Amino acid sequence: MQRIFALHLHSPNTLFDKIHKTFKGISMSKKLAFLFPGQGSQATGMGKDFFEKSELVKTLFTEAKERTGIDFEALLFEENDLLGQTAYTQPAILLVAAAAHRLFVDSTGITPSVTMGHSLGEFGALVAAGALDAIDAVALVNLRGKYMAEACATQPVGMLVSLGLSDPEVEEICEVQRQAGKQVWPVNYNAQGQIVIAGIKSDLEQLVTVLKEAGARRAMLLDMSVASHCPLLQSAADQLAPLLEQKVQDSFVAPVISNVTAQPYQTKAKALELLPKQLVAPVRYKQSIAAVDDEVDAYIEFGHGNVLKGLNRKATKKPHFNVSDMASLEATIAAIEAL
Repeated sequence: MQRIFALHLHSPNTLFDKIHKTFKGISMSKKLAFLFPGQGSQATGMGKDFFEKSELVKTLFTEAKERTGIDFEALLFEENDLLGQTAYTQPAILLVAAAAHRLFVDSTGITPSVTMGHSLGEFGALVAAGALDAIDAVALVNLRGKYMAEACATQPVGMLVSLGLSDPEVEEICEVQRQAGKQVWPVNYNAQGQIVIAGIKSDLEQLVTVLKEAGARRAMLLDMSVASHCPLLQSAADQLAPLLEQKVQDSFVAPVISNVTAQPYQTKAKALELLPKQLVAPVRYKQSIAAVDDEVDAYIEFGHGNVLKGLNRKATKKPHFNVSDMASLEATIAAIEAL
């Protein structure tokens, strides 16, 4: 597949000619972690530079549209109300991230030492690890988003972020609240002192006051219509599981760090065990970075923005690069060469 796409990239006088001339070969002794962002990194216009300058990306958009029925050009490049809806947000983010990854790999031939993602980004990590086709992944997270929305449609749910309290403090507060009949769970361990909590919206609204009284520097509700990574999504996990069996392959070229365990896995059997759990268990992102940091030389984030770079500032001193458009693709290749 890589050779087929390369035919689209080597036409005369394109930016890719410049990239290939610049690229002199990166030592494979460099250990690189490939990262993929989750929901919240979306923005109108993301991926447009890739789309306008690469036939490869146009092909990916076409295939993704044929598989999902989503007009990704309109979704990503025109103002609309759909991009913020989970069933559209997730495939849009993953499509752009997969395109960025494909362009980077086609230009360099680099295989990661390890891959990881934040929430839906774990599906991008599976693509980079060779265990999941990019278009299959886009279709899966489209359905994943639908199942999540359906699971939350009959109850008012939400998410909030707490800043300034330790993990044990937030965990204890949520445990006390659940013992009192509230439905709130810590779900995203993003960085030191930053935890996202999911649950029933009215319970979260009351929790804001509790967190502030406990010393939280900030506690605020997020603009979310789902309650990710908590037991309220069990029906979504049940629906997703059989679809994973059909699409995940036992063809890993690198380990994937599980959001659930913060430990690597490299088999289809383990992926099928962990990915449904991921919907109802916390994302242990900062623990995942801690698990791999001594083993890698740098991180490369694929997709729009620098969300994970912001989280990594508190967790690692290693270089962090982002591939979000053609300019950053070229800059990242040059930076990796210089390591």
